[in-house]
Amino acid sequence: MTSPRPVSRGRRAAWVLLATAAAALGGPVAAQEPAAPLQMKPCRLRGVEHDAQCGVLRRPLDPTRTDGPQIELHVAVLPAVARHKKPDPVLFFAGGPGQSAIELAGPVSRMFQRFLNRRDIILIDQRGTGRSAPLACEGESPTRPLADQVDNERQAKRLVACREALKKLPYGDLRQFTTSIAMADAEAVRRALGVGPVNVVGGSYGTRAALEYMRQFPGSVRRAVIDGVAPPDMALPGSFSPDAQRAFDALLTACEEDAACRRRFPSLRLQWKAVLAALPREVSVAHPVTGREERLTLSRDMLVALVRLPLYAPTLSSALPYAISEAAAGRYGAILGLATAMGSGSRALDLAMGMHFSVVCAEDMPRLAASGDKPGADFGEVALNQYRETCEGWPRGQVPPAFYTVPPARSPVLVLSGDADPVTPPRHGERVAKALGANARHVVVPSAGHGTLALGCMRDVVFRFVDAEEPQGALDGVSTDAQCVGRLPRPSAFSPPVAPGTPDPVWPPEPPAVPKPVPLPDPSRYSKADR
Repeated sequence: MTSPRPVSRGRRAAWVLLATAAAALGGPVAAQEPAAPLQMKPCRLRGVEHDAQCGVLRRPLDPTRTDGPQIELHVAVLPAVARHKKPDPVLFFAGGPGQSAIELAGPVSRMFQRFLNRRDIILIDQRGTGRSAPLACEGESPTRPLADQVDNERQAKRLVACREALKKLPYGDLRQFTTSIAMADAEAVRRALGVGPVNVVGGSYGTRAALEYMRQFPGSVRRAVIDGVAPPDMALPGSFSPDAQRAFDALLTACEEDAACRRRFPSLRLQWKAVLAALPREVSVAHPVTGREERLTLSRDMLVALVRLPLYAPTLSSALPYAISEAAAGRYGAILGLATAMGSGSRALDLAMGMHFSVVCAEDMPRLAASGDKPGADFGEVALNQYRETCEGWPRGQVPPAFYTVPPARSPVLVLSGDADPVTPPRHGERVAKALGANARHVVVPSAGHGTLALGCMRDVVFRFVDAEEPQGALDGVSTDAQCVGRLPRPSAFSPPVAPGTPDPVWPPEPPAVPKPVPLPDPSRYSKADR
């Protein structure tokens, strides 16, 4: 899902009892709380050309203790250009879990440029992310040695150290960062801003946030768009493996069915099996960032984790056939380069790992036994084991039983899925769309990876869905508008330039020809004079 302060003190005890009861029943934990003031002032956001409006809203760390520790919730609004703007802004939920919505202001402003003509866009750094009581672990430098970056044991030790450091913070009760509590924060922001029903847009984990916001506050939502659906009852670490396996198998099949890819990589499945069978092994690779030559022991678990990352983006996964063929020849630089290309050091894609595990350990891990997901043949339980180890000692928040339900939608919902998505494929979107009922429409984008909102015509599909005046008009228009997705091609398999006339490779490579020995002459054939 792939990808890290507004209430006054001294509330009446009666409200505290009401909030506690609402949380136990799965209701909104702060629905009855009066809105706190939110003072907005001009600010500049990374990647945004014009001034935004920024503010801070104080919220109780523990919603059942309004007289306890407070946190600051950072909010930004990208203002509409029009003088007479629409009264229903767009509320954007970031992914992860652990992404900062405000750090995504630049990409969001470009992706939703048409919305900004008439509608404000609201960005909230969800508690635990960005500057809202951040639960960020020590930053991982892209120049760190590769052995340190890919070693699971070293990563596990760093997470333990991070957890203990976070617990010492003034807001270090890691149980208070669940999605349900965060969505009560979002409703408090909406009321503090004084806006009516909002148009909710969420991607990846942001879809879970959007679904929980709709569940708690259905009257606050005019339209909803959820892209790459991560359902609340999804056991994320358990689904990693089968969903990645599906995407990887589809990639191999697509290469076999494409004449150019099949000609260039005629034995891709055999090469992949040979690469796995040769591990663990010591390899020498150039660091993708520093360029320095490094040696490390590459295990099977490390390799499948590396291969999974480029599957998120078809433009990167199109180079996996070439990277696999290189690895079969003993060269692993291409696979490492593709894995590190995810994010490319962008701060906008950084995850607050403390918030990430506070959510997943509380919400997903308890669902593992009931998920029914089977590990993929190649990807196994690598990710699952990592989460098991980390969540074993992670403080877990209370999740109301109703959180795991998806009630029928009261307002139109557009559900989007990428058919090649390795983490939130269409099977999750299909199930959620069915639960949402008659007010939901599900669009599957062929060959798309994790996230479809930024693709070509999809921006127009989303805009027209939200902009339609009548709810039924928004729903009816989807089937016509979304026909454009059938024309979005899968990226061609990457192949490096070669000299004209170079023959296509054959795998396994034929051994070099050995010259046949020249037979010695038979002495009996010659006379003594000749000898």
